[in-house]
Amino acid sequence: MTTTNQNESPAAVAGRARRLAADAAEAADVRRWQTHPDVVALRVERVRSQVDRLCWSGIVLGLAFTTANVQWFAAAGATFGSLPWLTAWLLDPTVCLVLLAILRAEQVTARYQVHMGAWVRAAKWLTLAATYVMNTWSSWVSGLPAGVVLHSVPPLVVFVAAEAVTDLRDKLTDAVAVAFMNATDRTDTPEPAPVQEPAAPDHEPNTVAHEPTEPVGELSAPDREPAAPRPARRKLFADYLTDARAAWTPGVEISPVWVRETTGCSRGLSSRLAAALTAETGKGVAGDD
Repeated sequence: MTTTNQNESPAAVAGRARRLAADAAEAADVRRWQTHPDVVALRVERVRSQVDRLCWSGIVLGLAFTTANVQWFAAAGATFGSLPWLTAWLLDPTVCLVLLAILRAEQVTARYQVHMGAWVRAAKWLTLAATYVMNTWSSWVSGLPAGVVLHSVPPLVVFVAAEAVTDLRDKLTDAVAVAFMNATDRTDTPEPAPVQEPAAPDHEPNTVAHEPTEPVGELSAPDREPAAPRPARRKLFADYLTDARAAWTPGVEISPVWVRETTGCSRGLSSRLAAALTAETGKGVAGDD
């Protein structure tokens, strides 16, 4: 157990206390900025970009691998260079372009946690299933297990990646929301009191005490260190919903436009607020012009 040297002068103790206080303040400031919602959002966006690039690369390469097998399936033994042989190359791009369009749309909607409908999921699964069947049909007919495994891996990887990438984007958005909620909770936590410098001893050897000729006043404004600005609390979804609930009266048509005019929320949030308020009141949601 470490003990303080009793022969150490009070000035040295005060100096060490000031250094520790400065280190603690610096560490707290670094931690505050590292957990700031905007900094967390920036880091999440960088990770999101990396995830998107890697997933898109794997999906495009997997679909490119299936192109030759699908063309061979569609050509059905047609003569090389003939019209049926040439048009067979259009089948796989037709299916892949629809699939890529759906995945591109989900890339945007997942950022704002807007879920697609049943038709979108059905179209995605249909295109993936069609790619798998056309890619492995010849191996199944020939009874070649190795060929089935070989031609099953790329479509299955594309299928799993297409489903997983949406959840990944959704969870990355949740990470930003959690960081914002944690920062909001910390705004009400009192900061620790600053470390006070120990008072000088009443009697020191070889020193003469002099009374001040003027009263000691407070430090002037330039000498005082300005306090660090505290982040303002952002308005949450529940706050917007409370405002909309208070403003709504029977007979008022609930729509995203009305929600935006009443609460001042964003366009992307107004649809969710209108749906939530409609679920409470039992009224239908009007369209957004």
